[in-house]
Amino acid sequence: MAPLEVIGGGFGRTGTESLRTALNMLGYNTHHMLMLFEDPEQDPEDFTNAFHNRDQADWDRIYKNYSAAVDWPSVTFYKDLLKKYPDAKVVLTVRDADSWYKSAKNTIFETAKRTKAEIANNNEKQAISFTKKDPVKLLEMASLVCLDGVFNDEERFSDEEKVKQMFIDHNEEVKRTVPPDQLLVMELGEGWNRLCAFLGKEVPKEPYPRSNSTEQFKQRFTQDMDCK
Repeated sequence: MAPLEVIGGGFGRTGTESLRTALNMLGYNTHHMLMLFEDPEQDPEDFTNAFHNRDQADWDRIYKNYSAAVDWPSVTFYKDLLKKYPDAKVVLTVRDADSWYKSAKNTIFETAKRTKAEIANNNEKQAISFTKKDPVKLLEMASLVCLDGVFNDEERFSDEEKVKQMFIDHNEEVKRTVPPDQLLVMELGEGWNRLCAFLGKEVPKEPYPRSNSTEQFKQRFTQDMDCK
């Protein structure tokens, strides 16, 4: 199904899961971090290796079943993917830095911290219990490709102003990098209209999806632990 037609330029916790669902409703098959947990053909080591050897990454193979890619780990490689697929359109999902940091802290950071603790205690099966994937490989990949490993470094993540500036700087870089006619900047909470116009798609009758809230994220990553 490659090449990619749509590339997500926004960090996780900017509505990327809602965007994934929306793009799927529009006819795309969309990659997202969740695919590293749920798709048996997705190997986190592919992204680890791509991080170390970007020129050798086989993007057609990695995204062979997908026509769009949003969220981490893909956003880390957005420039590489745009070079590989120069006709792709880029959707940059954004929100204000304060609310993004709070959301990321309560979800990604807390999950990464718990996963590290479970692995350190030789309890790998419980580290990320809803997936059959190797949590050590998942954590290694995330430590490299997700915000330069900040989520796996408590000291670095605690510097709130610096982390928020990384978020702001990334968004500005995407705006500078992507040609204006290939870029849509989409605010958290927006609906269908501008997205569909940008992609040349008809507006669905169904409401724009709203998914993966902080509470939904926590439930997904802790439900098995809570049952034990």
